[in-house]
Amino acid sequence: MTTGLWGVTSGISGATVTAATPPACRRSITTIGAARPRLSPSGVVLEGPEWPIATATHFVPSFAALTDVPYSLRLELSVRVGGAWSPWAAGATLGPAAFESAVPIDALAVDIDVFTSRAPVEAARLRVRLREGESAAVLGAPWMLTLSAFEPSARPGPAAGSLVPGIHIAVPPRSQMDAEAAIANRVCSPTCVAMLLDFWRRPVTFEALIAEMFHPALDLYGVWPAAIRAAGRRGLAGYLLRFPDWPAAAWCLAQGLPIIASIRYGAGELTGAAASQTPGHLIVLTGWDGEMVLANDPAAPSAAQAARRYRLDELERVWLARAGMGFVIFPPDLPLRGA
Repeated sequence: MTTGLWGVTSGISGATVTAATPPACRRSITTIGAARPRLSPSGVVLEGPEWPIATATHFVPSFAALTDVPYSLRLELSVRVGGAWSPWAAGATLGPAAFESAVPIDALAVDIDVFTSRAPVEAARLRVRLREGESAAVLGAPWMLTLSAFEPSARPGPAAGSLVPGIHIAVPPRSQMDAEAAIANRVCSPTCVAMLLDFWRRPVTFEALIAEMFHPALDLYGVWPAAIRAAGRRGLAGYLLRFPDWPAAAWCLAQGLPIIASIRYGAGELTGAAASQTPGHLIVLTGWDGEMVLANDPAAPSAAQAARRYRLDELERVWLARAGMGFVIFPPDLPLRGA
């Protein structure tokens, strides 16, 4: 599988972001000085550089500003195919802003947080749209704009060798069942983000985080870039990445970086799972022990029951052979062994 992370930062060291990225997925992280957005008829637009992302067909962007100021955003992507740039395609708006409606285009299909090109691309460019009255505070704070680009046709093979001696990151467990009963089965994403905020000592009111991450137009709590935006509002950097294989994930865990993993499975596919089956769910990977992966599963009935041990071969199948998406969240000044 071809997969990599591109990005641009301001006020956050590009070297730090690179050091927090699995080596096999490192591409280009550029640090710039003051942002130079431009005013448009519908908000303020900050555009990243052109990235030579050859052969990729799938893209997942994210943006985080390290400020507690509430703000809205929309991520927009353009790709070059056959020497010509496509019009800009827009993802879901995060926050209450009513940006000008995006026009669907032939070159790129958009499914909430995933952009899919109809043909392998030669290059891509990413931009974030902000409200004019909020842009100065947002872009005056440290921020990062990233793009996970991948070609998912090749599936990961089995992990090589044993995982001993093992790693365990002490992420405080939470259960989504602590939320209101009417939504408890739907809030795995805010629950996982809350676990990582607890771990990085940015505790949050659970109910407030759930409300912040809810997308009323889509009736969803699990829009992927909303997790990175929410972490940024608590002073944490982060990115979304299509993980290519288990060694890339194990590398993050060995650096002390927990991973929020997007999984889906049918009955009997994940032994010992908190839910018998799910069309889409998030868990926090916290390490491994031998051939078992350690995780906090928010679908558990209580926080005390959230810690789980899943077989590596099964987790690879329900995570890496399917969505494969992971969220990595970390302090922007964290010294990392991967540097």
